[in-house]
Amino acid sequence: MLYERSISAIAFAAALSATIVGAQAWDDSKYPDFSGQYTSIGGPGRWSREGTPPLTPEYQAFFDAIKSEGGQGKTNMTYLCWSPGLPRVTNGYGELEFIITPGTFHIRADHIYDNRRIFTDGRPWAHDLEPMLLGTSIGQWVDTDGDGKYDELQVETRGFRGPRAYDATGLPLHKDNQTVIKERFYKDAKDPNIVHDEVTVIDHALTRPWTVTKNYRRDPKNTFPVWNEENCPELNNHIRVGDDDYMISADGFLMPTEKGQKAPDLKYFRQSAGR
Repeated sequence: MLYERSISAIAFAAALSATIVGAQAWDDSKYPDFSGQYTSIGGPGRWSREGTPPLTPEYQAFFDAIKSEGGQGKTNMTYLCWSPGLPRVTNGYGELEFIITPGTFHIRADHIYDNRRIFTDGRPWAHDLEPMLLGTSIGQWVDTDGDGKYDELQVETRGFRGPRAYDATGLPLHKDNQTVIKERFYKDAKDPNIVHDEVTVIDHALTRPWTVTKNYRRDPKNTFPVWNEENCPELNNHIRVGDDDYMISADGFLMPTEKGQKAPDLKYFRQSAGR
């Protein structure tokens, strides 16, 4: 019994020691202050407003067709409560929270499935990444000015699946999902309440890498911010019949979402007896 107690005491002491060493290794003062609640400056900005997208002729024609048809297109699935995926989540929907931990940089947002996990623990790229709408993100904190403190998080994201779009216009990414996205997160040099996310998209639907900077602001006077709930399925009036998108009107009728859209095939509906 005494031997077992001694073993337990040694194990507890070892665990406590490891915890203390881990705590000593983490120096919060070396990292920028990203605490608080942030919102996108100017509201969730669309990528399609950031100048002319450098699309290849093939994907420009694809995008033109989406715009002429109206509706959601086949690249935008958020209306069915899918995650917006990257790079669309950088538009900044709802309230945002940046959380710095020893091995991970978390971005939390109460909007569909926008939460991101950026690994900063030094892990290498896996050979077989699980394809995801948000991809897999690996980052590294950098001291760019040599003052002994980190001031920038450099991130690369790979391993995507689709469909994904830049914004609600349906502006498309290449269907091969070989997108690579690089980001730089940093505080504004003049205003500590502003965070910038410089996003560079490398994609086969583009003629060159496309860089857009997204900006977020926190209110320093908002000591106890309110975090709103968004439950996408609860009030969603979109419905997919076959491969087409329709809407349910306030009085319960099926409505079109595209110009000249035909009514859905009756084979998708249960027929009453005798018809």
